[in-house]
Amino acid sequence: MNRTHNIQQLKTRQFDLCIIGAGASGAGCALDAALRGLQVALIDQNDFAAETSSKSTKLVHGGVRYLEQAFKNLDFAQLRQVRHGLNERHIVLENAPHLAQPLGLITPVFSWWEGLYFSIGLKLYDWFASGKDHLPRSRWLTKKEALRRMPGLSPHIHSAVLYYDGQLDDARYCIALVHSADEAGATVVNYTQVVGFQKDSQQKIEAVQVMDKLSETSFPIRSKWVINCTGAGADHIRQLANPACMQRIRPSKGVHVTLPYRVLNSADAMLIPKTKDGRVVFAVPFEGVLLLGTTDDPYSEQGREPILDATEIDFLLETLQPFLKEKIDKKEVAAGFGGLRPLLAPHTGNENGSTTKTLLRDHEVELDTLSGLLSLLGGKWTTYRLMAKDTIDTVCRLLGSHAACRSEKHLLVGAEGWNNQVAADLQSTFGFDADICRHLSRKYGTRAVQVGRLAQENTAWEARILPEYPFLKAEVVYTVREEMACTPRDFLARRIRLEITDWRQTKKATPIVAQLMGQELGWTTEETNKQAVDYTVLLDFFISKTQG
Repeated sequence: MNRTHNIQQLKTRQFDLCIIGAGASGAGCALDAALRGLQVALIDQNDFAAETSSKSTKLVHGGVRYLEQAFKNLDFAQLRQVRHGLNERHIVLENAPHLAQPLGLITPVFSWWEGLYFSIGLKLYDWFASGKDHLPRSRWLTKKEALRRMPGLSPHIHSAVLYYDGQLDDARYCIALVHSADEAGATVVNYTQVVGFQKDSQQKIEAVQVMDKLSETSFPIRSKWVINCTGAGADHIRQLANPACMQRIRPSKGVHVTLPYRVLNSADAMLIPKTKDGRVVFAVPFEGVLLLGTTDDPYSEQGREPILDATEIDFLLETLQPFLKEKIDKKEVAAGFGGLRPLLAPHTGNENGSTTKTLLRDHEVELDTLSGLLSLLGGKWTTYRLMAKDTIDTVCRLLGSHAACRSEKHLLVGAEGWNNQVAADLQSTFGFDADICRHLSRKYGTRAVQVGRLAQENTAWEARILPEYPFLKAEVVYTVREEMACTPRDFLARRIRLEITDWRQTKKATPIVAQLMGQELGWTTEETNKQAVDYTVLLDFFISKTQG
């Protein structure tokens, strides 16, 4: 993905559609449309997956809590949502097996009745699944079995129920979607902000006015149709296109904290089914740590990154503590992150010259008849492909195209030929340590060979960035050249995920990464130092907010 080349393409080509927002839904739309032969531009004002799509609980699921609500409230729309999520689950797992794998989840219970209740519910969850992902069925574990699988559990539990869903590296999965869209012919560019729209005499959008935030230059992108895939920020784009549009998105803030893996000491995750705010909480092993989340609070500070704070840490630790054998110390929290869910407000009908087609309860494709803007609203990670299909089906109808969706069986970048032998092959070919080979295999799939070749090209790049971690200096070079990484945070937060696992270790890595990026991108010494200092200041701010 060559940013300079792609910027030039944005300036000179006429596109069938311009997609604003390169999270899961926007990247999914770009890949789907490119595979159908459409001329596609994909832009984001930040890095790819910089917002909600890198800040999930890392689960690929139908939604156990939605199933419970469906039966309690006789809500058949919730059942459809669960069914769609479970049907898409196997596609997410199959299309990038290096980035998404099955995951066992344990729900501890404190009475026989609780065990029976959750066993029945999870049997229904199994029944609703498509069966195409071949995950093991749920089962009721004895106390002894539960403690063996999850040694950190409290000895006071009665038993536990085990079921299976999927887990993904959300940011890297999104980047793989973007990379795959690029290779399918889409023109993808990050750090490109929408500042306005150019309209024809009928007030229909004919071009998107954008600013390249890195060069601070502005230009129009000419496109027949524009799709708004900006998630929690969708109302801003809708009202930029048509100020009369009513707000549809109600952002909800959810946070996660990072704890040591030894807290549960298990390859399985844990589902806590009841909290005082009515949500479920997950404790999920990820990248050698334990992610604990999430919360659910209204968020009104649009345009500002949601930050983890001390009270949210307290809530999550208090929720987890009754299920643990040992006391958690708040000082063990090494990092965390906040994200926004783009919750969809009820649609009241035909206001503001807009017509809306509701496709599923959890997402809608809206066409503003005044400006011609299409907006993909709501949704969740697991159903990103279905959301994209619904949206591009709509675009094709508007274009008079009969091209069929081809994304269901399209392997993403790095998945071609991938299997569990890739790590061993890397070790045999390049002589890297075993932990490095496992890391490269899981992050880049079969494209890890390109990282290995860079390490051979320059022996200085063979070195680890930090001695405690499997990350190579060659990865910085690879992600700049092949994945459009533009800042140290792009690399440390979204390419290798260190920011969400340990802030202090990320600070140590920052000047090393900035130096390597500066060499690749032609930064001056002053710019290199500024990049390192700016990111370090941000990390210090994150740390200070959690102290309370």
